[in-house]
Amino acid sequence: MNTSTSRRRVRFATFDGPATLVAACAGEAPVAPEMPALRAANTRADAEGARALAALRRATARYHDLKAATDDGFVFLHGCETRPDEGPVGVLYVHPGRLDGVIDPSEPEALIYEPLENGGARLVGVELVIPYVAWANAEPPEFLGASFQPEDEFGVWGLHIWLWRQNPEGLFAESNPRVSCAAE
Repeated sequence: MNTSTSRRRVRFATFDGPATLVAACAGEAPVAPEMPALRAANTRADAEGARALAALRRATARYHDLKAATDDGFVFLHGCETRPDEGPVGVLYVHPGRLDGVIDPSEPEALIYEPLENGGARLVGVELVIPYVAWANAEPPEFLGASFQPEDEFGVWGLHIWLWRQNPEGLFAESNPRVSCAAE
């Protein structure tokens, strides 16, 4: 993995070839659905961007099981949220040890879940997070051309990525009308 030493560090996982990618995805883990938004993003993105989205899918596939996420250090941050003038977001779990100011698709800082009627939760997206204190630039951070949004109540820049639930508003939209908080 290559890590730059500047204030704005970005790490991307790279792979030797298709055989490595197939081997990395083999097993019992759920596979991301083929969604138009993801296909379109992969079509438009350069090779590095496509690898970054694939790394996010691989890194979060095991977190369809919420217990796996909490066992790995993710903690509950807030209940299902519906933002005024934006819509539903979901339940957020954050990994405090990953709030290091580094954008790393293989280690997302937060997971977004939709509450289920049976008390469970369904993984619908991830959030990349950079604390304000770790970002000195005047412009917000970006990932694959999408700008992070300020989240003043938490003192961070955040970018939602709807990897596991198709979003008619877009892959990087702040909220997702297909997420429901009704079960909470």
